[in-house]
Amino acid sequence: MERAKPRIEPLGDQHDRAAFSCGIDALDRYFRVQAGQDSRKRIASCFVLVAADGSAAGYYTLSATGIALVDLPPDLARKLPRYPLVPATLMGRLAVDHRQRGRGFGELLLFDAFSRTLRSEIASYAFVVDAKDDAARAFYEKYGFKRLPSADRRLFLPLAEIARAFV
Repeated sequence: MERAKPRIEPLGDQHDRAAFSCGIDALDRYFRVQAGQDSRKRIASCFVLVAADGSAAGYYTLSATGIALVDLPPDLARKLPRYPLVPATLMGRLAVDHRQRGRGFGELLLFDAFSRTLRSEIASYAFVVDAKDDAARAFYEKYGFKRLPSADRRLFLPLAEIARAFV
C-alpha cells in the first residue's frame, strides 16, 4: 500500500486543529480559534499542510496588504509609480507542528505560498512576512527577504525575484 504524500489545501471543517501545537501560543491559538472565522469573513486565506497520517502538520495565511512607497529601499522605490502604497501579499502566519519539525515543511509551506501568489491574477509587487522572533526572521532572510525600515520584523521580497526562482 502506497503511503499518502503530504498535501497543502485550503482550511476546511475536515481539518482537526485541536491537536496542533507549534510551541508559540499565539500561532496555536490563531489556528485553533480564529483561522476559520478569518477565512469565512475573507480576512485571510488559510492553507493547511496535511501530513501523510491526515493530521495538520502546518499552516500559513495569505491576505492583501500594502507597503508604503517611502518604506522601500530607494533603489527599488524609484523604479515604481508614485503611489503612496504599493500592493503586496502578506503571509501573516506560518507555523509547523513541533512533532513535524526537521522535515522541510516550513520551506514547503513558504514555497506553496509563493506559488499561489505568483498564480494570482491580482497584482502584487512584493511578498511580505511578519517574523514573530529572531529565529523566524533568520528563516526568511535565508530566502532573500529584506527588512522594511519601518518595522524590524516586517520583511519583504519582490515578486519579480520570487518568479525568477520558479523559472
